[in-house]
Amino acid sequence: MARYIFITGGVVSSLGKGLASAALGALLQARGYSVRLRKLDPYLNVDPGTMSPFEHGEVFVTDDGAETDLDLGHYERFTGVAARNTDSVSSGRVYSTVLEKERRGDYLGKTIQVIPHVTNEIKEFLHVGDDEVDFMLCEIGGTVGDIEGLPFFEAIRQFSQDKPRGQCIFMHLTLLPYLAASGELKTKPTQHSVKELRSIGIAPDVLVCRSEQPIPEKERAKIGLFCNVRKENVIAAYDLKSIYEAPLAYHREGLDQAVLDAFNIAPAPKPDLRRWDDVADRVFHPEGEVKIAIVGKYTQLEDAYKSIAEALTHGGMANRVKVKVEWVDAEVFDKEDAAPYLEGYHAILVPGGFGERGTEGKIKAAEFARTRKIPYLGICLGMQMAVIEAARNVAELPDAGSEEFDHEAGEKRFTPVVYHLKEWVQGNHKVARKVTDDKGGTMRLGAYTAVLDPDSKVAEVYGATTIEERHRHRYEVDIKYRDQLEACGLHFSGMSPDGKLPEIVEWKDHPWFIGVQYHPELKSKPFAPHPLFDGFVKAAKENSRLV
Repeated sequence: MARYIFITGGVVSSLGKGLASAALGALLQARGYSVRLRKLDPYLNVDPGTMSPFEHGEVFVTDDGAETDLDLGHYERFTGVAARNTDSVSSGRVYSTVLEKERRGDYLGKTIQVIPHVTNEIKEFLHVGDDEVDFMLCEIGGTVGDIEGLPFFEAIRQFSQDKPRGQCIFMHLTLLPYLAASGELKTKPTQHSVKELRSIGIAPDVLVCRSEQPIPEKERAKIGLFCNVRKENVIAAYDLKSIYEAPLAYHREGLDQAVLDAFNIAPAPKPDLRRWDDVADRVFHPEGEVKIAIVGKYTQLEDAYKSIAEALTHGGMANRVKVKVEWVDAEVFDKEDAAPYLEGYHAILVPGGFGERGTEGKIKAAEFARTRKIPYLGICLGMQMAVIEAARNVAELPDAGSEEFDHEAGEKRFTPVVYHLKEWVQGNHKVARKVTDDKGGTMRLGAYTAVLDPDSKVAEVYGATTIEERHRHRYEVDIKYRDQLEACGLHFSGMSPDGKLPEIVEWKDHPWFIGVQYHPELKSKPFAPHPLFDGFVKAAKENSRLV
């Protein structure tokens, strides 16, 4: 039976609950325990799948096809435990389930209320898989006091009462602001946050305090006294140069020991932190630097490409180089020459995205990389833009385009090299979709198999001819143009097992130019960099010696 750790936040949002949760999970693993991490989000969207990246950052996709919060990416990267559909829930998903049950008559005519029906649904969600691991870490999104989060706080309060004593603990993350004028760390916001938490029946066992300055023992004791927490369980969380320093930093501050003490686990197994020592060494002691341009459309918010940025860092670790990422807005050179914006980079990456804005810039980025022999990695839309560029400029299809952008073109003629995917095989059954379907959860989502050409660059990169990667798209490169494109040198080097859906393309006469329909960044980890990002950064490193 799993022990539960509930992670809450107060004072302000974006303090790093997800990172703290992930680091704690990694530390418990280092002590020999098995873990699973979950996110409970108060927003009313069923999932983040239909949210703009500017609203909520990237959407992290699981193997089983769930569109989830980006914090699940942190969980996977730090623990290596593949997230599931049951590891992410929102208020919208909970209320939808409750209302579906009410419509079916499952509640036998009772009046449906937040307590007990909504809170019971949340508790049922928490119970899933609790016999599989030693520790279940559950992060509650938002901050204590948010009206939309109250059902979740009430549910975890009830849940802790339902479990045997000592089966659940609460970890609360707060902010200790520093006032430069007086030279003081102020503990009052933390005190008020804990008071708010206690007013709804939850008493924190561990306090994690974000601070720019060291926390003196006097302030630590004061926080412990006024918040009714042991002084040793007041943990400092300082700003770090790299998020991958977090497990070691939290261990130095005693977070994992405080958690085990709260569970009365003694003697605690000693941690094996060699993995994280190696990760830190690779981060802080690079032997060179490469400059990589990410040509995207959501560049104003780096969280929109969080997993890609981290996967590039992992590729840098594998090659002992620092990856200097620069964000280039594809819309800037939609109607201009791309060269002034892209010269000087050692490699170019074009990520996924939705909608027409910036696509002409992405096509020009693919052309620039192809003609200048610069390493290129196209992901999802980035692959489709590379194919359209090849069709227009090499395969004599000047009107090549995508149904995603040109379906309302009217009298304008275009060649739909990329089309709306209407059916595909998932497992043992066929999935069908229409353009008029709801947007949420209707894409080709989750893990699918691809078969690679043994003589291709990508097979060399993977060291395999069969792979499984995560997808998130509703448009696909049309296979009927394959022969025409391959005759020009664009090799379709990876296909779906039935041979109908292109998964990977590459230029044969290019040092390193690969486009993939899936999202390899979602499976990369600091201690296990994804082969494509390892190979891409390696190619950038080799190119840097030529520039």
